[in-house]
Amino acid sequence: MNNHPASSAEVSGKRLAALALAALGVVYGDIGTSPLYSFKEVFAGNHPIPVTPHNIYGSLSLFFWALIIVVSVKYVIFIMRADNRGEGGIMALIALALHTAQEKPRQARWIMIFGVLGAAMFYGDGMVTPAMSVLSAVEGLEVGAPALHPFILPITLLVLFGLFFVQKNGSAVVGVFFGPVMLCWFAVLAAIGLCNIARHPEILAAFNPWYGIDFLLANRGMGLVAMGNVVLAVTGAEALYADMGHFGRQPISRAWFAFVLPALVLNYAGQGAALLADARVADNPFFRSAPDWALYPLIALATLATVIASQAVISGAFSVTRQAMQLGFVPRMEVLHTNEKEQGQIYLPAVNWGLMAAVMVLVLGFRSSNNLAAAYGIAVTGDMVITSILAAVVVAKVWGWGWWRAGLLFACFLAVELVFLAANILKIPDGGWFPLVAGMAIFVLMTTWKRGRQLLDERLRGERLELLPFIAALDAAPPHRVAGTAVFFNADPSGVPHALLHNLMHNKVLHERVVLLSVQFFDVPYVPDIDRVEVKALGGNFWRVIVQYGFKDEPDVPQALELCAEAGLRFTALETSYFIGRATLIPRLGSEMPFWREKIFIAMFRNAGSATAFFRVPSNRVVELGTQVVL
Repeated sequence: MNNHPASSAEVSGKRLAALALAALGVVYGDIGTSPLYSFKEVFAGNHPIPVTPHNIYGSLSLFFWALIIVVSVKYVIFIMRADNRGEGGIMALIALALHTAQEKPRQARWIMIFGVLGAAMFYGDGMVTPAMSVLSAVEGLEVGAPALHPFILPITLLVLFGLFFVQKNGSAVVGVFFGPVMLCWFAVLAAIGLCNIARHPEILAAFNPWYGIDFLLANRGMGLVAMGNVVLAVTGAEALYADMGHFGRQPISRAWFAFVLPALVLNYAGQGAALLADARVADNPFFRSAPDWALYPLIALATLATVIASQAVISGAFSVTRQAMQLGFVPRMEVLHTNEKEQGQIYLPAVNWGLMAAVMVLVLGFRSSNNLAAAYGIAVTGDMVITSILAAVVVAKVWGWGWWRAGLLFACFLAVELVFLAANILKIPDGGWFPLVAGMAIFVLMTTWKRGRQLLDERLRGERLELLPFIAALDAAPPHRVAGTAVFFNADPSGVPHALLHNLMHNKVLHERVVLLSVQFFDVPYVPDIDRVEVKALGGNFWRVIVQYGFKDEPDVPQALELCAEAGLRFTALETSYFIGRATLIPRLGSEMPFWREKIFIAMFRNAGSATAFFRVPSNRVVELGTQVVL
């Protein structure tokens, strides 16, 4: 019997296993449910190909090698190494790429455009994924009982409504079950696949890449159509990179190579074997490849798995929106924290209900997973192409590979992804237009907000007074001072905030102590507490405080101000008032931004969330002072 404490390696091994299990539930939900519909769409979609041994082997080979090239090599081996202080995702990649173009405004502009377009495509994908996944699972009912067909849409809508309705409660409670449920799901995928492979082991020959190449060469038009469905097998690959900050690169990669990839490969091979044995299973090879007695338990498990996959997409939308908000691409929105201990567990009501409305419209509009498949894929492939372009910049400049080596590497990935993109372009008339329209609309909104904020800041800076001469003038002719501390939010640390000028002009008083507060966001995930605040005494009992956050930090101004005590600046909550300037915007023709975009920006500005809630300032201690600004 060993009485010695466990070694650090054993402890780290246990933690690695726990994180890998958790990753199964969060990271792999989307790609893990793709066997429900992806192989089916090749032979029974809107543009089916004939069920022949040549086509089965060829398409199956394409599935295998798409998983290896796109997911295993590109994302797991290369992209996940391009982290921003441990964080991944499109916003982290934008930040890394922008570091390489600090003195190149033209290059920085293009990086920004590509990055924002990638984020917009993510939202387009986020609308389609829950609809596609849940509908595909519920459609299994008509395999066993065709009479249940009229109930498929109502059940799907009910499941989706329940999913979005419970978001306000947070995912912490149900999240405990995510990992075990997906572990069971992948085990079932592998088991069903092995049973069918055992009957037709010759299907394993499809691992030979020549079958896929020969299929594409022999059936160029049909092969391109098939590639548009093969890409469905790799949807969700972006989640590996996006969720890296939650679990770390090693647990995600271990879970992929040890469990997820083998389970997916075995299941796809099993579906191919079942189709090889009986062409009639083409209408739904996933459910028809399972034993009859297991059909309804499998439908229940598949529904749970698709709900988990949808949950991961919804949580990802919350996270990306918050990051985009703090990088200045979207207006402030209400952010509710559903767990006091976990920073990442947030709920954005506007995003949640907006996504739900889009998903419901998709289900009611397309009515079946076959129709939805046409809308699925183009946003994903567009996002993949953009990720490859941005990653090439990072590998070339940050990793020091140079343009030639980085270009050769990512040219291989882009060659595959551009074929996927071309194949999905063929789907535009059948439904692929929806995520494109949705993505472009979001792109316009995000770029309009960014440009509008720049114009607004320029207008306000043009009217500003220099801070230090202003304080000197007050010393020469001091106004009446009242007890307490006034905190004025100030976007420009070297200028006088408009709220201070209006307060002095109209109320003719200043507080005994005046704090000019500037909040700055940086393109790093987190700023440590030791660097959170910068405090400087300006004379005349004026203080300048700069609070610094990363794009994944959660702003809390009162909490940050407590850190000022070390610099001799202490705050008493009941004696502190917060003054916030609120601008009223007036559009004008001939501005630097088109008039129609000005109108959009003004509408977004008016409906933006309050700074009070965003910065967690006590609402009963806030005074808002307005000003008019002509754009």
